[in-house]
Amino acid sequence: MNSEDIINKTKAFVKETLSGAEGGHDWFHIQRVFNNALLIAKNEPVDLFIVSLGALLHDIADSKFHNGDETIGPKVAREFLFNHNVDSVVIEHVVNIIENISFKGGNIEQEFKSPELDVIQDADRLDAIGAIGIARTFNYGGFKNRQLYNPDIAPNLNMTKEAYKASTAPTINHFYEKLLLLKDRMNTKTGKRLATERHEFMELYLKQFFNEWNGKV
Repeated sequence: MNSEDIINKTKAFVKETLSGAEGGHDWFHIQRVFNNALLIAKNEPVDLFIVSLGALLHDIADSKFHNGDETIGPKVAREFLFNHNVDSVVIEHVVNIIENISFKGGNIEQEFKSPELDVIQDADRLDAIGAIGIARTFNYGGFKNRQLYNPDIAPNLNMTKEAYKASTAPTINHFYEKLLLLKDRMNTKTGKRLATERHEFMELYLKQFFNEWNGKV
């Protein structure tokens, strides 16, 4: 089976596995990250096969939807790739990408680095900001039955990984605890350029949100 066949098999597997998933972490999220990753990769010295597989499998079993268990996603990805006779070096690289791509509160040192992870991480973070990022944030907040905003609950910018995962804060807080921080954490030139545009859109949105919240013209 050649690389193109494996990528197509992976797309079909991910699409089936994530059918019925929460709207911000479904197949369409994967598809957007995949497309963004290929766009960013045009200007980076990366292995496109690894970038493709890593982007497609990065959220195959997000720990948020599996009682916080971060081992399931890597395990599912490893088994799928092994069963399709993917080279062991490629499998280990993809698993490392899955294990290290997440934000996790922003205070956690990333244990693995590679140009391929840089590209996929940027693509994933781009989907967390801008117009789509705003839509995904409120979709997940509604999914978790969180308040839109509560002026009595301030954003927490110094959360541990555990506190970040357990947070039930209002959705607006998430902008300050994660989304507005991503622009300065992008890895690639293309990612940084695209993130700047989306960051500015979020700032404009928040200005409008607070004007409406506070009854200002």
